[in-house]
Amino acid sequence: MSINRPDIASVQRAVAGALHEHWVLFLVEGVVLFVLGLTAIALPPLATIAATVIIGWLFLVSGVMGLLTTFWMRKAPGFWWSLLSAVVGIVVGVLLLASPLRAALSLTIVLVAFFIIEGVASIMFALEHKRELSGRWGWMLASGIVDLVLSAMIFGGLPSTAAWAIGLLVGINLVFGGSALIAMALHARDAAPGRI
Repeated sequence: MSINRPDIASVQRAVAGALHEHWVLFLVEGVVLFVLGLTAIALPPLATIAATVIIGWLFLVSGVMGLLTTFWMRKAPGFWWSLLSAVVGIVVGVLLLASPLRAALSLTIVLVAFFIIEGVASIMFALEHKRELSGRWGWMLASGIVDLVLSAMIFGGLPSTAAWAIGLLVGINLVFGGSALIAMALHARDAAPGRI
């Protein structure tokens, strides 16, 4: 089934109308994210512990919910795998909550591995685009190199970097995400039809 042009235009108008109608909510969310991001950047150890505790609660709650649904549907296929998954979620959640600082070290190592994989993938992607003569591949190459440099800096400073790395990176992410929402909200406000 294909969507014809008038349908796409009506969907775009509906989305633009909804964005304009709720631009203040996007603005408030953006400002809150921006302020939280600045706070995390200013206090990265506190943000690292907070992130670790939040992740711990997510694992714990998902594990408990998984355990309840697994026993509720115990006749379904895959019972033992579902049970194992739920128990692992609960154990990981409890471990993260019991010792957030030690858990921050483990999460930082995972973060380093992510940056290495992401950096190599970005560099390979950029080089593939260079071979195909597509533009702007240099930015992707630079992004991959930055990922590798970050991973080396964080790994080289372990275990002390575990106290601040996650909090700082979460803070930077929140600042950029909040800025994007603020910009989108202000654009939605200004782009509204019939605005006085």
